Amino acid sequence: MCRNIKTLFNFEPPATNDEIEAASLQFVRKLAGSAKPSQANQASYDEAVENISTVVKDLLGSLVTQAPAKNREEEAAKARARSEKRFRSTASANG
Repeated sequence: MCRNIKTLFNFEPPATNDEIEAASLQFVRKLAGSAKPSQANQASYDEAVENISTVVKDLLGSLVTQAPAKNREEEAAKARARSEKRFRSTASANG
């Protein structure tokens, strides 16, 4: 599950609220050990996502860097290339 949490800092344009909430949801899912909470736990789950989103927004707003902002498309292309290489290596090792 945590593979789905993407780096959110130092991108142009900055991370959106949707991206922050998606990462927070993945984090809560990982910690809780389930992708979907029971009805009894839904309120706690939602509150945790909201709290983590708030903390992440504060964190991203306070971080500083001298590095140039990253391009989302270039970073996505790099990730696809890494994934392709990883899965190609796994397939050839199993074949």
